[in-house]
Amino acid sequence: MRRVAIAVQPGIRSFDLAVITEVWGPDRSRAGVPEFELRRCAAEPGPIPLPGGLTLAPDRGLDWLASADLIVVPALAEPSDPTPGPVLAALREAHGRGVPIAALCAGAFVLAEAGLLEGRRAVTHWWLAPQLAARHPEVVVEDAPLYVEDGGLWTSAGVASGIDLCLHLVREAHGAEAAAAIARSMVTGPFRTGGHAQYLDRPVPAADRTAEALAAVRERALRSLHEPLSVATMARWAGMSPRSFARHFAAATGTTPHRWLLGHRLDAARKLLERTDHPVPEVARRAGFASEVTFRQHFTSHVGLGPRAYRAAAAAPAAAPNPPDSVRKGS
Repeated sequence: MRRVAIAVQPGIRSFDLAVITEVWGPDRSRAGVPEFELRRCAAEPGPIPLPGGLTLAPDRGLDWLASADLIVVPALAEPSDPTPGPVLAALREAHGRGVPIAALCAGAFVLAEAGLLEGRRAVTHWWLAPQLAARHPEVVVEDAPLYVEDGGLWTSAGVASGIDLCLHLVREAHGAEAAAAIARSMVTGPFRTGGHAQYLDRPVPAADRTAEALAAVRERALRSLHEPLSVATMARWAGMSPRSFARHFAAATGTTPHRWLLGHRLDAARKLLERTDHPVPEVARRAGFASEVTFRQHFTSHVGLGPRAYRAAAAAPAAAPNPPDSVRKGS
């Protein structure tokens, strides 16, 4: 995923455009992040109007989508606005070639309009989920996760979850350290799984003692991932019963203590596989897994590769960049 294309059209959200540009645009090679080629692809040349009086200058045509490693589709400020036919056709052609496509927020409406989400799971902002389901009943609409993937098509919920999805895609393609370096430069959290809830039924005020206790527990747990932590242990740190702790934890984070721990242990394991030559059993121990077998099962299920295959892929030299368009055309 070195060549990243933004499918642009009039009326796309400036925030989504800024998120995509901030993740894949700057040169962070000194921080160990691969260099990306980010292009803004449109049906027509010339400035494109955006909400708020802004304009965007595309630098490639829609034909570039099919040669990209990843296409990102920003949301339209008005999801009910139609997408130009050439944009829909280009997305269908690129997906047919196997190019992954990620839609931010209401960008799911664009993929649905292109017919790409038929029979597939998709998510959008919880406020827009009923509208997406009503307009496209062929889509399996979810309103809880931050992001989901189905058949090489990624969709995300509202606003900040677009950052989560973009960082997740970097992490999947280039490793946890690259994603963390980008997150640090953006001063944002480096890891939120797609299973986090979009919104919390029982938000806890930041100044509340329970919220402070839970934050302290999470911080202590992150320092102790190598230890055999349990919900009962974390509940004891918080001064709560395990049942009460689990309830308050889910209300504050949108996930269970077990899933939260598992996500951070897998992230720690990725870093160990990328940065060290520790044997897999040692990686499992340092990341806090009870056994190598358990570690392999969880890692393969969540990452899609076994630990050794992931290490080999992370250590493999980067492929030579594609030549410029002019060279490919023989000019």
